[in-house]
Amino acid sequence: MSQRADAPQCGGVVVEFESDDIRDARAKKARSIPGSALIYLKGPKFLIYVSGALSMWGDRMWHFAISVFLIELYGRNLLLTAVFGLVVAGSVLLLGALIGDWVDRNPRNKVAHASLFIQNISVTVCSIVLMLVFSYKQRIEQIWDGWLTVVCYTVVIVLADVANLASTALTIAIQRDWIVVITGYNRGHLAGMNATMRRIDQVTNILAPLAVGQVMTLASNVVGCGFILGWNLVSLIVEFFFLSRVYRIVPALSVKPPVVEEDQVYLQRMERKVMDEIALSRTSGEENVAQPQPLTEGNCNTSLHLKEITDLPLCFRRFRWLVSTCKDGWRAYYRQPVFLAGMGLAFLYTTVLGFDCITTGYAYTQGISGSLLSLLMGVSAITGLMGTVMFTRLRKTYGLVNTGIISSCLHLGCLLLCVCSVFAPGSPMDLSLLMPYFTSNSSAELGGMVSQRQKHTYPLRGGSNQPLLPDRSSIHWTNNTVLFDNVPSGTAPESYISIILLFLGVITARIGLWSFDLTVTQLLQENICESERGVVNGVQSSMNYLMDLLHFIMVISAPQPQHFGILVIISVLFITTGHTMYFLYAHKAKRKRRLDT
Repeated sequence: MSQRADAPQCGGVVVEFESDDIRDARAKKARSIPGSALIYLKGPKFLIYVSGALSMWGDRMWHFAISVFLIELYGRNLLLTAVFGLVVAGSVLLLGALIGDWVDRNPRNKVAHASLFIQNISVTVCSIVLMLVFSYKQRIEQIWDGWLTVVCYTVVIVLADVANLASTALTIAIQRDWIVVITGYNRGHLAGMNATMRRIDQVTNILAPLAVGQVMTLASNVVGCGFILGWNLVSLIVEFFFLSRVYRIVPALSVKPPVVEEDQVYLQRMERKVMDEIALSRTSGEENVAQPQPLTEGNCNTSLHLKEITDLPLCFRRFRWLVSTCKDGWRAYYRQPVFLAGMGLAFLYTTVLGFDCITTGYAYTQGISGSLLSLLMGVSAITGLMGTVMFTRLRKTYGLVNTGIISSCLHLGCLLLCVCSVFAPGSPMDLSLLMPYFTSNSSAELGGMVSQRQKHTYPLRGGSNQPLLPDRSSIHWTNNTVLFDNVPSGTAPESYISIILLFLGVITARIGLWSFDLTVTQLLQENICESERGVVNGVQSSMNYLMDLLHFIMVISAPQPQHFGILVIISVLFITTGHTMYFLYAHKAKRKRRLDT
């Protein structure tokens, strides 16, 4: 029995999602055959898991190491790291739709192989450049009055950005398209593969940075670069072989909508627009005209416009095509039935309530040690894995849409603990720091209260208004946690209630967060037609990066520990808005389902 009612349709193509019962029965039959374990190890799912694990491990090591390398190169200053983060976010924001369109227009094996090759070769070349810079830094600084150093920094950032763009393309191709085809459009198996891939990602997110961090600590940065270089070369070969084998043993992967050349695509779009304009002009004053009229002398201006487009130099036509592709990609994203669900997921990226350097830097100002932060990160990884398990069970029991509703409620409920932490004993929040226009009399009245609240702030070397991330002169980087050597001894906050509530909320909220993330991911996979999967997921990546940029702007606007409570409240508001968008989507989806039945 196939479920055609909910199948996405595009261009006359109907994607059928097979019922869980049929696939489960087939899977049980396969497990009863002797040697099924060997069959599974040679099957496409296991090969995708291994390939994904190698790719994620390399990505996590590189993302961790490049930040440390850039800090070390620029005299333990965060400027290069900030520039790198801005370039990465800006490039995906601008090029996400183009990357997705490229994934859609090309055969699956060529997309996967090209993305894999570009990503790993970029990281390899970047590692070689970093090894040379670390080894001969003093000599390089003396060449061209130091401009060669600037060139090296630029090359490193550009190569790292290219690697990130290629990684984005590979993620869209494999995790948003390949696994849908591999599972045979079966909802249950698709949920299982999504959850397994996310578990692999959670584990590598903890272990990979620890591994490369130990190499860099026990040996040197040069050895760390060599370790990453070797890993990428080996990973490139293994992943290339595994993905090629998956492509061969799953014939459906070779079937894709026909590819249209770039110039032809753009001309077709322009002709369609012109014909629509002609149809509108012809039908003004007339009734029931169904077809647009052919070009005549009366509309020769539009035909001349088309001729001018074809006569443009190739570079201008390519540029117009790029702009048109971006616009059409965002329009395609907007008209998707799961648009609100995707936007809701993007809004969840505007938050400081995660285990990044901002939250861990704040925890440091509140007297939390580095070892405890590492332990809390391990616990958060466990709760994230619990979220993936909860997703598969809830989806099977209540359905995919209801799973998103339950996950949203759980996520928001846990984050209420973070809101409570803002007003709990031990919170350093001081609203007067955001209002410098207060009169001196009002400031004097608040002075006693401020001094009492500042007793709860873990003192740093400077004044009470230190940034969330103090000087990097003695830092150990472990995963995304910052461990400081120069922790003042003999001082502790009077109350840990606020910081306990904060991390209790952050850790428990990850159960609902990852379950919700998997829900929206599968909704995008199921409801986007095959010919638009790449471009829509590319725009989704752009939205995620855009909302992530907003949260850094928030921190720049309010960088003091006393401001962190405001950032927590703003984050919860953004997350609430995101989940509200999902509730609206769920309401529309359920109403449509009732009308269809």
